[in-house]
This record gives sequence, structure tokens and C-alpha cells, in this order.
Amino acid sequence: MAESTFAELQATFREFWPTVTLRSIDVERTVVVVHSISLEIPDQLIPVSPAYEERFLCMVLSLLRAPRSRVIYVTSQPIHSRVVDYYFGLVPELDTPEARARFVPVSLVDGRNEPLSRKLLARPGAIRRIKELVGKPEFAMILPFCMTADEVALAESLEIPIYGSDPDLNWLGSKTGSRRVFAEEDVPHPVGLDVAGTEDLPAALQELRARSPEARDAVLKLDRGVSGLGNALLDLERASRDLHSAIELEDEELTVEQYLAALDDEGGIVEERIEGEAFRSPSVQLRMSPAGQTDVMSTHDQVLGGLHGHTYFGCHFPADSEYAARIAGESLKVGRRLAREGVIGRAAVDFAAVRDGNGWRPYALEINLRCGGTTHPLFALTTLTDGVYDPLAAEYRTRYGDIKHYAATDHLDSPAYQSLTPDDLLDVVAERSLGWDSERETGVVLHMISAIAVAGRIGVTAIGDTLDEARGLYQDVKAAVDDAAAQTSLG
Repeated sequence: MAESTFAELQATFREFWPTVTLRSIDVERTVVVVHSISLEIPDQLIPVSPAYEERFLCMVLSLLRAPRSRVIYVTSQPIHSRVVDYYFGLVPELDTPEARARFVPVSLVDGRNEPLSRKLLARPGAIRRIKELVGKPEFAMILPFCMTADEVALAESLEIPIYGSDPDLNWLGSKTGSRRVFAEEDVPHPVGLDVAGTEDLPAALQELRARSPEARDAVLKLDRGVSGLGNALLDLERASRDLHSAIELEDEELTVEQYLAALDDEGGIVEERIEGEAFRSPSVQLRMSPAGQTDVMSTHDQVLGGLHGHTYFGCHFPADSEYAARIAGESLKVGRRLAREGVIGRAAVDFAAVRDGNGWRPYALEINLRCGGTTHPLFALTTLTDGVYDPLAAEYRTRYGDIKHYAATDHLDSPAYQSLTPDDLLDVVAERSLGWDSERETGVVLHMISAIAVAGRIGVTAIGDTLDEARGLYQDVKAAVDDAAAQTSLG
């Protein structure tokens, strides 16, 4: 087969796509999972980056339910065998030699701080082996985390399409691009302006105060900032006298000088800080198919932390019913615009929602044109309960019609947890019966298990019939891991 260009590969996707979404169809298909965070990540996340690559493992089980599906799962480091056992144990009917044979892990055994896609591209032998494992490229696709030039090169090297967009469309997921889409699609968003660099800031802040006289604070965002760490809070009154002293960074690892240098390099936006009697940070997860269909997959209330509450720590699902349908409708406008532009894959729209005497008012903040922290918890829920989210009712119902909620995080962490190994963690969960109850379809699903020893961190998705039950299950896991870590230190 002659080498195909990216555009030619993606053109074949529309015909192939329907077979990916059906479990019972009797057709051979292969999904190559490459959860490569091909973005600049803060230094504090580097130790856990190999564990991030494991976040799609639960989704693998859903793919393997189709009898002739295979999954090739690429990681930087080998996946602990007991971790694989843990995931297959969540779905007993798949814990068979036949199903396990259709799951093929491929490890590069390379722990360097470099995106997984780039590591894979540097190894022609690994590319060749994956192509041989794929067998029939006309029935194969790559599942990425995000899209960059590395993912394009990977698709071309493997000669199979990828469930993602041309990186030329990534501007739609920048801070400036998001504001443009919101304005053009009539989606409510904060008053704000684009800034090319530090020289634009004084005039932009003056204009912002004129447009929004009641605003006391502004949020400055780097155009390509990730997880809120590219944000800074500005006191507008103080900024009019001394801009430098008015800037308070969300990323405490940076200095103001470094932040402003990054702003000069990539530009960004400044917008009014949305405030009200009560504040929430909901988000909507979208899926754009290769056929151009847009679906609202979920709504979440994000759990934010950090110095100014801009850093993503976790989520509750679904979002509050008082505004979930509204933000789903506004996000559908965004998703349809993204689909018209040619976007394929997952995206999320983040909002600020404030309550006053007239109820909740949502403001769209940004588009994340990639998978994110709300993607894999939803994979876990749908894999284990085989249900669907109704965006109008703001309800998720299983195949039996039962309503489910979850509380999820990638940030259950403590320095004390570093005394534990993945085996210790799995022992604790098993001994205290904190796993998944397939009869009640409630319980806990772990992820990022391998990060516990290196960074003292794990991820948890706690699924319950109510949000209170889900939160309770989450707290049970936290208490158990806290206790295990304390016992280890005493020993």
C-alpha cells in the first residue's frame, strides 16, 4: 500500500465509523490506543504523565465486547499485569483467554519526559509491529488524547485514520478561538478582549473596565494554557496603578516575569471575572463524528482548586439539573460549528455559572479540543452500565433504566501514598470490598494506579445511585488509602 496522506486517510473514516460504534456487528476491527499528552505540561505533572496513558483502559473493555474487535494499547512503560487483571475483573464475562487475547499491550519501555506519540514515531520497529498487528488497515483507527503534528505523522506512518482533527483546526480550542466561536454562534460569554502580549494589556484593561464597569477583577489567560494553569487573576483597580503587582498566578511554579514572557510568546485573552451569589464551573462533553454528527455526551460540575480556584481537580456527574439542559443547548451550537469546520473527536466546553435573584446564568469560558479529565470517567460509567446520557432531562440511565451519578478525580493524592505500591492499593480495595458491584451497578473504578508509588497519586471514579452515595464511596476509598499509608509508615 502506497503511503497515504492524512487527508486521504481521514476521508475513509466516514464509511468506517459506523462499525466502530456497534458492538454486535460481525466485522473485524482494530483500535490503536495512543493516549499521548502531546502538549506542554507543567513540571509538577511530569512524574505522573506515564500513568495518564493508562486512563483509557476501562474503555478498552467496551470495545472488546464486540466479538471481533481488537485493541492495541500503546504506553511508554509496561502496564503492571495486576492492573490489567483488575480491569478485566470489572467485567467478568470478558475475563476469558479469548477476550484477553484481543487486548495487545505495546510498551516502548521509555520513561523520558516526551510525548508518547513522538517516542513511537522514533521507533520504526514498533511502528512495523503495530502495522502487522493491525492486519487490515481498512478496519482500523487510532484513538488519541489530542491532536498535534505528531499524531498526524503517526496516522500516516501506520496508514490508518485517527479519531481526531487536522491540527490546523486547533485554533478553535485556543482561548482566542473559543471567544470567537462563542461570539459568532451567539453563546453567552464574559466581556473580554484578545491581547497579543504585555504591551496590549494596559489598553485592554482600560477597555474592559469601560465595557464592564461593575467588574472588580479580570482573568488573564494564555492562549494555549492547560487545566487553568495558564490563568492569572488581576485586581482591576490595582492594575490601573501597577500592573505587575496586580497579577496573581494560578501556577505557583511560575514567576510573573515568566508568565508575561509566555504571554508575549503566544498571546491570550483578558476577560471579566464572573461572580455571583453562588458560583459553579460546569462543563459539557461533545462528540463530533467523522460523518459530521454532533452529540452531547455528558454534563459535569467541575471541582476546581488551586490558588484562585482555576485548576481542575475532578468532577461530579451530571451537572446540576437547574442549568444542565441550558449549557447542553449552548454547547450544541458550539459542537455544530466545530463539526462544520471539520472537527472530529471529543471536545468540551467549560462554563462559569452564577446564581442571582433570577436563577442561574451560564457563561461559556473556553473550548477544549481534546479529551480531558471528564472523558475517562464517562468511559468507565458507560462501559460498566451500558447506558446513555439524556441532555434534556440531565439524567444518565443504564440499560435497565436506573439513574446513575459519579464523583471522579485524577487527584486523590498525598505524599504518604508514595509508601504504597500498586499491589498494596489493589489489596486494600479488595480487602475492604471497595470495588465494583456488578449487581447493583455501583462502586469504585480506579485509574492511574501506577502513579501511587512515584507521585503518591491515583484517580477514582465512584459511581452511585445518587451523588451523595457516589461521594460517600469516594470518601470510603480515601479513608482506606489514608489508613493503609498510615499503617505502612508505622510498620
